[in-house]
Amino acid sequence: MVTPRDVLTPEALAMVQTISDAGSFAAAARTINMVPSALTYRVRQMEDALDVLLFDRSSRQARLTEAGAELLREGARLLADIDAVANRVKRVATGWEPQFTIAVDSIIDRVTVMELCDAFFKLNPPTRLKLRDETLSGTLEALTSGQADLALGATVDTGSGADLRHEPLGTVRFVYAVAPHHPLAALPEPLNDDIIRKHRAVAIADSVQRGGGLTFGLLPGQDVFTVATMPAKLDVQVRGMATGFLPTCLAQPYIDSGRLVVKRVARAERQVPVHYAWRGGSGAGRGRALQWWLSQLQSRVTRAALLGERGGGKPLPRSMVNAKKGKPAPARNR
Repeated sequence: MVTPRDVLTPEALAMVQTISDAGSFAAAARTINMVPSALTYRVRQMEDALDVLLFDRSSRQARLTEAGAELLREGARLLADIDAVANRVKRVATGWEPQFTIAVDSIIDRVTVMELCDAFFKLNPPTRLKLRDETLSGTLEALTSGQADLALGATVDTGSGADLRHEPLGTVRFVYAVAPHHPLAALPEPLNDDIIRKHRAVAIADSVQRGGGLTFGLLPGQDVFTVATMPAKLDVQVRGMATGFLPTCLAQPYIDSGRLVVKRVARAERQVPVHYAWRGGSGAGRGRALQWWLSQLQSRVTRAALLGERGGGKPLPRSMVNAKKGKPAPARNR
């Protein structure tokens, strides 16, 4: 029994298009150098397999039915997809990954990530990019579980696995910040834990899928408001609904505008080293997308920008946007 998959071939779709353009089976047969009876038989096979009529044969002209017109519309898309797949297969054979997924921690500057993505797309690679929003230990888990190829802003420990490679991204300094109208804003410094414990804290939920995840800066017995993202945490603190520690790089604009007030606390200042990490061995076995991203991360300016430190508004390295023909840009400002 003939099935739709048997008849919906690029050749058959082109044949239907030719009949529609020619206006009759006879004229189409002459165009494609086929016997009219053979052409009619091929169309009948398609109609039987699809259980529809593709042409209205009530007149001498061959007019597409609504089903036939829909077949050509979808057929054009399918043919374009086939061409695109063929091109992608050829290009992937040159060493590009079909898809490259990046786990981006909540402390990473999104504007910088988008600038890097834009520079990557200017290479016109066959690789599809996918970004994952992660938080705390979920950033590294996305990498170790195979759901990501690169992690930005990961907290890495010595037991993360032999297949894991990582380099320092920088150190994130945290400040304790409250809204100017929050009760803690008017209290003398440094604030001790007993005072802080009396007020609600806001925390970002760890995106890790297994285990309890990590928590930082929360005190036993303290009321906690948990949100999903860093923008939500900032919003909560600006509104004065809760307090907590924030990365200085993300909080600074709110501090400068007076929407947040930094309060010194009795406990030690928190500074967290973060990394960018990836799976795999030596450079010879790396895909070209990974090579490109790692080459960008060799730049000190780029690493600082990912942590929100633009150095007085400096743009990202020109080398990032000058990469040509898929070759990783040379590292600068190391």
